[in-house]
Amino acid sequence: MKPAQAPIQGSERLLSLDVFRGATIAAMLLVNNPGDWNAVYSQLDHAAWNGWTFTDLIFPFFLWIVGAAIPFSIGRRLENGEPRQQVLARIARRSAIIIALGLLLNGFPAYHFSTMRLPGVLQRIGVCYFFAGLIYLNTRARGQAAAILALLAGYWLLMALAPVPGWGRGILNEHGNFSEYVDTLLLRGHTWRETKTYDPEGVVSTLPAVATVLFGILAGHLLRSPLAPAEKTAWLFVAGNFLLLAGEAMSCWLPINKKLWTSSYAVFMAGMAANVFAVCHWLADVKGWRAWCRPLAIYGMNAITVFVLTGLLGRISVLVPAGTVDGHPIMLKTWLFGHLKSVFEAVAGPLATPRNCSLLYALTYVGIMYVVAWIMYRRKWFLRI
Repeated sequence: MKPAQAPIQGSERLLSLDVFRGATIAAMLLVNNPGDWNAVYSQLDHAAWNGWTFTDLIFPFFLWIVGAAIPFSIGRRLENGEPRQQVLARIARRSAIIIALGLLLNGFPAYHFSTMRLPGVLQRIGVCYFFAGLIYLNTRARGQAAAILALLAGYWLLMALAPVPGWGRGILNEHGNFSEYVDTLLLRGHTWRETKTYDPEGVVSTLPAVATVLFGILAGHLLRSPLAPAEKTAWLFVAGNFLLLAGEAMSCWLPINKKLWTSSYAVFMAGMAANVFAVCHWLADVKGWRAWCRPLAIYGMNAITVFVLTGLLGRISVLVPAGTVDGHPIMLKTWLFGHLKSVFEAVAGPLATPRNCSLLYALTYVGIMYVVAWIMYRRKWFLRI
């Protein structure tokens, strides 16, 4: 980390992209840090299997944002004459750092490598960034669109036609699907503890996740085009609504499913991302209404820092004792949540339901991390990867 001029001053940097990134990281903090996992509103948890909730928007939004930034960052380097091999080395380095940060979070603090989860959110971001960046370096917009079709169609065909020993073909249930089968072969003992036999960020389902980044890259091309800002917004809405309809139509044969990252899910969420970003772009970059979005932009300027720090603090809070109850240690998070809940119950009375108390803890977490992001912004500290 090093002091730098606030990125918002860059001549080609879009405030709306920082705003969208900041809103997405704030949403991730909200859904990842409830006071009590047994008292969570349904929209603040993932869909059990098929379908989607508010929570299921967040990860594809991150990947879409990663893609939308590529024509600005990598594209500018190429236009300035930087050799492709040097740009590729930058992409590989950044991908490796992101993956390493993900592994750091997964293993913290014990690092039992024989059982440690290998996939994860940052790992998928790093892998998808690398392959999408590679495709961007070697193709133009039409080639990138063709890559999207190939990835989504190829994944759909694998899930529909590839045989799974003992189960058969075309199974899209939680168990017996081809994605789970590959994870069992390659990641046995290293998947998410909640699922055990497969990982929501597993091997095969990364293919359509790369397509999600490529959808963002196509949006980045549009944003760098000579069209007027209002026209860009209109085309984002047109493309976004087309993808929403296409994803919904595809779901008749291939359900929208985040854990499998089905092709219909990738298309639908790309459409949702384009629409939400179009709103941010219209308000911040077209209309120039910037005061309202400054807090979100501040969040977005240090998104990875906030994500990693939150992950580390979350782990620490459930490992560090803060006292004892009846001779048994009580962890820091339980202690904090208990005190916050007591205050809320005293002030709000009947409004202090278990779900609302849990939500208040998450909102408090979001607020505290915003203070961290604001301090970093004021000191002009921006993590460069």
